[in-house]
Amino acid sequence: MAGILAWFWNERFWLPHNVTWADLQSTEEAVFPQAEDLYLAFPLAFCIFMIRLLFERFIAKPCALGLKVQANGPQKAQPNAILEKVFTAITKHPDEKRLEGLSKQLDWDVRSIQRWFRQRRNQEKPSTLRKFCESMWRFTFYLYIFTYGVRFLKKTPWLWNTRQCWSGYPYQPLMPDLHYYYIVELSFYWSLMFSQFIDVKRKDFGIMFTHHIVTVTLITFSYVTNLTRVGTLILCLHDAADIVLEAAKMANYCKCQKLSDLLFLTFAVVFIVSRLGIYPLWILNTTLFELYEALGNFPALWVFNVLLIVLQILHCFWSYLIIKAAYKAISKGKVAKDARSDVESSSDEEETVPRSKAPHSAIATNGTSGANGTNGYLTGATCSEEH
Repeated sequence: MAGILAWFWNERFWLPHNVTWADLQSTEEAVFPQAEDLYLAFPLAFCIFMIRLLFERFIAKPCALGLKVQANGPQKAQPNAILEKVFTAITKHPDEKRLEGLSKQLDWDVRSIQRWFRQRRNQEKPSTLRKFCESMWRFTFYLYIFTYGVRFLKKTPWLWNTRQCWSGYPYQPLMPDLHYYYIVELSFYWSLMFSQFIDVKRKDFGIMFTHHIVTVTLITFSYVTNLTRVGTLILCLHDAADIVLEAAKMANYCKCQKLSDLLFLTFAVVFIVSRLGIYPLWILNTTLFELYEALGNFPALWVFNVLLIVLQILHCFWSYLIIKAAYKAISKGKVAKDARSDVESSSDEEETVPRSKAPHSAIATNGTSGANGTNGYLTGATCSEEH
């Protein structure tokens, strides 16, 4: 195992020329990031998850009920052993031939059976109350960590001049505030990696899981190699849009439609400006060009930049969906439904309802970051679709 670790952490791969791991060892005069520090993230991730459970139960839920958020889930299908067996063991979306067979067996018309399967699929959807609690937790965490990041970064020279990210490397002491910021962010993304399997399941689950993996990898490697200054810029930049997004979702769940639409459009502007403007012009510029000028070429430089470019590709994908939803918002006078975020992958369609009774638009997503990159984004759909 020691041989494998020594091979993996080859300093000629991870560090610039003339820099060794010995240069990054803490001394009496200065403390530098140590790989062992990252073990703190695992118990802290568990603590964050437990805090989340307590927060959702004792703070978010009472707030939701006080705001009259709907507590009940979708209407349940009437019990039927035959249909239940087909649903659980064979298919959740029976084809026309199977529908006709069930119709003869049960002496039901085909439309009634289709309605039963729709209702049964919808039973697995989370309640609005659960979605509100999840969004309120994310909103609270993002607001806290973004505020902390801004207060920390405004005192640093590299916020105003990105070349300072590489000045004096590798002898850049680890400040306590930076250490705390990094470990808490890493712990949060580890908690998301695991909780994503029990959270409200979105259609872009795979994309978000990829996003979390890229984020955790970037945080880990940048910490070990002491490239933490640029890391703090990336973390803070990605948290900004997610605050507005979760606020928009909460407003939507409370049926404050005008506020929800306003917040969504604000989120769209913040997301696009930060992810398609500031991120490439500020972050990618310094990692692709200024880093190379300051420290020269080394293999890990390309690992970091490939991961950062993967994040940018995800930003472009989500921005397309957001622009599409925003266009519908402007053209129809209301924000279109988010067909991604709160729609469970197991339940797609609803019975068509008259336009006058169609539910108002919905906003949502999980979103990300580290990009949090936050966390997943939007795609428009028609007003009569249901989350």
